[in-house]
Amino acid sequence: MASRLSDGVYVRDTVQITPKLMVVGPFGVGKTTLIGAVSEIEPLRTEELMTQNSAVVDDLTGVPGKRSTTVALDFGRLTLAEDLALYLFGTPGQHRFKQIWDDLSRGAYGALVLADSRFLDQSFEALSLVEKSGLPHVVALNTFPDTPDYPDEELREALDLDSRTPLINCDARDRESAKGALISLVKHLYAGHQESS
Repeated sequence: MASRLSDGVYVRDTVQITPKLMVVGPFGVGKTTLIGAVSEIEPLRTEELMTQNSAVVDDLTGVPGKRSTTVALDFGRLTLAEDLALYLFGTPGQHRFKQIWDDLSRGAYGALVLADSRFLDQSFEALSLVEKSGLPHVVALNTFPDTPDYPDEELREALDLDSRTPLINCDARDRESAKGALISLVKHLYAGHQESS
């Protein structure tokens, strides 16, 4: 039996399934926050302070207090059941880090695409990458203080989502809400597996 379970360092001996899941989306949408909220281990973060040079290319609209950005990946782990632990890989949101996204997505089972309904167009690149890679995915609209309330049909149309792609709401800061978004992804992956079997 694995030791030090109480502090969440080791994976339980009962864990049999360990899917790699991506947490993707545009710059400043909450990927690092979501992984930090749910991870049972101290998350690995590769954040660097933003510089004057990055301010020219990184749009801070909607996230004016943002002072750092992910430059490689975020990593966390969440055990959902005695036999199931999720390995979470968060990707940088800027186009200049696309090669890292390509490398990290290899071997992934699916993706949680975080989006901000205030700036839906910023999610198009992440959605395109996920769709081109063929990864099953769920789109989670992260809640911000000034998030407008649009009907789901309008959001689905604006994001050009396939009718089978789940669209949910979450608050990346809240552990239960973020965990619920990941559970939605796992259920979507399981349903897809059942259909193909």
